[in-house]
Amino acid sequence: MANTVDEQLATMLANIPEKTGRALPEWLRLISSVDLEKHGQIVKFLKSEHGVTHGFANLIASKALESGDEIDLVSAQYAGPKAALRPLHDQIVKFALSLGDDVEIAPKKASVSLRRKKQFALITPATKTRIDLGLALKGETAEGRLQVGNAMCSHKIRLESATDLDGEVKDWITKAYQRSG
Repeated sequence: MANTVDEQLATMLANIPEKTGRALPEWLRLISSVDLEKHGQIVKFLKSEHGVTHGFANLIASKALESGDEIDLVSAQYAGPKAALRPLHDQIVKFALSLGDDVEIAPKKASVSLRRKKQFALITPATKTRIDLGLALKGETAEGRLQVGNAMCSHKIRLESATDLDGEVKDWITKAYQRSG
């Protein structure tokens, strides 16, 4: 019997095909085709539409929302008309990773979260010509390029080209990173 959490997880992953009738990659492809973005939505879908038990539905939903080779969420975000924004996205990620070895990159269906202990930035390809860079900078005055954000990030900066990722923007990213630790 599996004793550690890692051993239990490995056992559950190995048992997905037998217990659910499909291998994990099949579930991941199915989930990506139904346009569900939230963990709870995916769990509900798996349980109600496919009879998956709660434990396995929870595990499959978690895997569907992780970054990984099974589903390349970032490539999907920058496919088609938004393809020209991918180099800018990659530059933002590269800079964020340079801030410390504790930066976690967490792709979602429509955005990429940058986290430490909590999210400090959110990269969203908003249009075919613009990335909205959300930043957790609660308490900062929104002025100039630093605009009011939303519930997920208090502020945002609109970026259209690599030249927009300048010292000012990098300073704001750094400040958000430092606050998230």
